[in-house]
Amino acid sequence: MSKARLEGRTPEEEANLALVLEMFEHVLNPMDSGAVDRFISPGYIQHNQMAEPGREGLKKFLDTIRAQTPHAVHEVKRAFVDGDHVTVHYHVRRWPGDNGWAVIDIFRLENGRIAEHWDVMQDVVPGGPNPLGPF
Repeated sequence: MSKARLEGRTPEEEANLALVLEMFEHVLNPMDSGAVDRFISPGYIQHNQMAEPGREGLKKFLDTIRAQTPHAVHEVKRAFVDGDHVTVHYHVRRWPGDNGWAVIDIFRLENGRIAEHWDVMQDVVPGGPNPLGPF
């Protein structure tokens, strides 16, 4: 294990985590496609099957979602960084009173921008046998 790993995050990891959290604040929460270029690499690789490929596909996806659910909230619960990868666990609520989704996004960063993205989502279901819930 490297000395930097034993002492905590590297400066690169701190920068990567900060960039992803700032992207949530300026892109995902307001669903602002106009802010995408600031955070997303021109060669962006998208693995979300609901969005078209690339940076322009992400912009189009954000515009569509914003039109459908203008009051959506993306509440970050926890975030982790490991080298050039940042993982964010968050709660999406599409409208007031929505149980929403538990989402995990994995971002790979390159040259100070998000270069690749994967995600998994599950419905938040009240009740059930486990009282702990997804958060």
